[in-house]
Amino acid sequence: MNQKANQIDMLHGPLLGKIIKFAIPFAASSILQQLFNTVDVAVVGRFANSEALAAVGANTFIINLMINLFIGISIGANVILANHIGQHDDTKIKHAISTTYSLALISGTILLALGLLLSDPILKAMGTPRNIIHAATTYLRIYFLSAPFFMTYNFGAAILRSKGDTRRPLYILLAAGVLNTILNLILVIVFKMNVAGVAIATGIANAFSAAAIIWLLLHENGAFRLHPSQPKIYTTELKHILKIGIPAGLQGMVFSFSNVFVQTAINSYGSAAIAGASISQTFDSYCYYLMLAFSGAAVTFTGQNYGAAKYDRCKHIFWICFINGALVCFIANMLFITFADSVLNLFTTDGNVIKYAKLRMDYVLIFQSIAACYDIPASSMRGFGYSLTPALLTIIGTCLLRLTWITFICPIWPGFGHLMLCYPISWCLTSILVGCTYISKWHQSLC
Repeated sequence: MNQKANQIDMLHGPLLGKIIKFAIPFAASSILQQLFNTVDVAVVGRFANSEALAAVGANTFIINLMINLFIGISIGANVILANHIGQHDDTKIKHAISTTYSLALISGTILLALGLLLSDPILKAMGTPRNIIHAATTYLRIYFLSAPFFMTYNFGAAILRSKGDTRRPLYILLAAGVLNTILNLILVIVFKMNVAGVAIATGIANAFSAAAIIWLLLHENGAFRLHPSQPKIYTTELKHILKIGIPAGLQGMVFSFSNVFVQTAINSYGSAAIAGASISQTFDSYCYYLMLAFSGAAVTFTGQNYGAAKYDRCKHIFWICFINGALVCFIANMLFITFADSVLNLFTTDGNVIKYAKLRMDYVLIFQSIAACYDIPASSMRGFGYSLTPALLTIIGTCLLRLTWITFICPIWPGFGHLMLCYPISWCLTSILVGCTYISKWHQSLC
């Protein structure tokens, strides 16, 4: 196998084409992961009922809340590995991969335990309607049985991305997505398993993804080859990974925590609002993942070039990722808005559900590309070692504002649409905070 065909030389030559080559499979991989949830939502919405649709949708923010810390740690592994590649240090690459693999096993086990123990209490605390709470709990518990597989895939993909290999993780998820869809249709339509069926299908797809990514790492050449029989955590690498990863993960957790409060507020409008918001959030996710691909490119390309002390290239990387990330997100936003009726009918024929989905799209989706103004700068800062600062600023600008909005504004200005305004307003504030800080850090680190 030609290993170089699965790598990108990030340290030499023109950047735009290489960043796009990295970003397209990255975006497609993220979209396919989201497709697992989308297929779950679509199948139960079309072949079960609106209550089953709401039960799956009510779990979106809870799942994100529980996995985001560990996804953040995988970002830390990506950055550290990219730095070592830029430094051409094979010994540190081996140590970082061994540490990353060990962290995947640990994080998956922790998530499995937390998911089984906390599913029911969290859903009750959120005020999930009685008519869907049993189904929502069932979905969540089955989903987290596959947490070790989910984390193994994500940490493994982070290892491959650090050297520019975003294609093979995409191929894995493409196969897993087909498997997930087939199993969903069989378990829901043929065996009438409803919510439990879609959760089981997703779990099996996650297991397939984990097995495939491990197989790839076992057959890598040189420093990137995984030796699973000898997992070991190297203290120095662990410290570096956690220094970048924990702030990124905590940012994601607190971000999701604020969205749990938003979901709790949505729950008060009933199951139709929950289902409609869930569909709209699916569209948000697809658009965000297009932008996230360029955030991932910013992290990895900046990490390698910063490690190689090529600071001028780091500046070019930022602007390429920022412009392209904002642009592709905006185009996707407009496409969903333009073809709203057609895409919504793929999920449900319930007029009340469609009404809430359209309302959320009008208040949220149309403004989503603003988020690039803080997401890309934050990713660039992580690439050259600043992870805590963008995390704290995002928590202040996004999370605290949303909590304040729900607590103080919504009671005196009620309405589903007014609740949704917390998204674009928080994006604007966070963009100002993170953007100004990036300019300062840029001069400190790259000048």
